[in-house]
Amino acid sequence: MTGNPDATTHTRRTFSRRLLAGGAVAAVGGSALAATAGPAQAAAPAATGQVRRAGKGGQVRRIKMYAEKLSDGQMGYGLEKGKATIPGPLIELVEGDTLHIEFENTMDVAASLHPHGVDYDIANDGTRMNKSHVEPGGKRTYTWRTHAPGRRKDGTWRPGSAGYWHYHDHVVGTEHGTGGIRGGLYGPVVVRREGDILPDPDRQFTIVFNDMTTNNLAKGPDFKATVGDRIEIIMITHGEYYHTFHMHGHRWADNRTGLLEGPEDTSRVIDNKITGPADSFGFQVIAGEGVGAGAWMYHCHVQSHSDMGMAGLLLIAKPDGTVPGHGDHH
Repeated sequence: MTGNPDATTHTRRTFSRRLLAGGAVAAVGGSALAATAGPAQAAAPAATGQVRRAGKGGQVRRIKMYAEKLSDGQMGYGLEKGKATIPGPLIELVEGDTLHIEFENTMDVAASLHPHGVDYDIANDGTRMNKSHVEPGGKRTYTWRTHAPGRRKDGTWRPGSAGYWHYHDHVVGTEHGTGGIRGGLYGPVVVRREGDILPDPDRQFTIVFNDMTTNNLAKGPDFKATVGDRIEIIMITHGEYYHTFHMHGHRWADNRTGLLEGPEDTSRVIDNKITGPADSFGFQVIAGEGVGAGAWMYHCHVQSHSDMGMAGLLLIAKPDGTVPGHGDHH
C-alpha cells in the first residue's frame, strides 16, 4: 500500500493506547491493530487541563511482521500478509518492555529487521555480515529490549531507551541494505519513559524524507486533522542527503519528547530542524493552535528540495469539516 496517507496516520479510533494503561506495546500499520497479548483497554480522553503520564514498562509482547514486494515494485513491512505499507507499522514501547517480532520474508530476496535506539544482541542485529538476516521465504524471531536510565557501577550515567527511533532493512541490494531502504523497507519506533508527559494524541503521522522523496512518494502526502486535535509527528530521514524539516504555523520543543515540561523548561522552541540520514525525532502539537484551520504546508526547507516535490499539506479542518482556502473536506 503506497501513496495512501492512511498508511501513516494512526488515530484513537483505530487502536487503543494501552501504553497509557499499563505500558503495553501497540504496533499499527494502516488501521490494523497488532495481535498483542491481553485485552485492549481504550484510554478515555483527558479532561481539560489534565496531564497524562506514561505508565510503567516491563511488558513482554509478541507481534508478527512481514516483508513484501508491492504491486508498484517497491517493498514494505506489514502486520498481515498483503497489507504492507510505506512507512511500515508504528511500534510503541515503554522503557523496560521487551518485544518479540516473528518476522517472515515473503519476498524473493533476503531481507531483515534492524532497529535503532533499542537493545539487541548480535543474533538480532539484522545484517548479512553476522547472518542475522532472513532468506527468501524464511522466518526469524527478532527480540528488542528497552531499559530505563540509571547509574552504572563506575558512577557514570547510562541513558535510557526513550526517544523517537526507527527500524529498517539492512540486507536488500547491498551488504548494507541500501536497496531495501530506498525501496520502502523502513518504519517508526517510539519508546516512552515512565512518567513522561503523554497526552493522548488524536492522530499520529509518520513522515520520512528518503533521498528526494517523502514516504517514497515524489510529492509529499497530505495529512488531515481537525482544529484542536493533538497530533504526534514522527520524522525520519534516510538516503544520501541532508534536509531541513519545517512545519508552517506550528512549533515544538527541540528535546527528546518535543514537549515543554513547564515554565522553567529552557528547551529551544523551533519550527525547523536539520535532519540527516538515519536521524529521527518527534513531537506533539495542537492542530491549528493560535493559528486556526487551513492548509498548512510542511516541507524540506532546502529550497531546491521543496521545489522538486518534498512538500505536503497538513489539512486542518474546522469542526464542520471544511479546510479554509483549500476546498477539501475532512
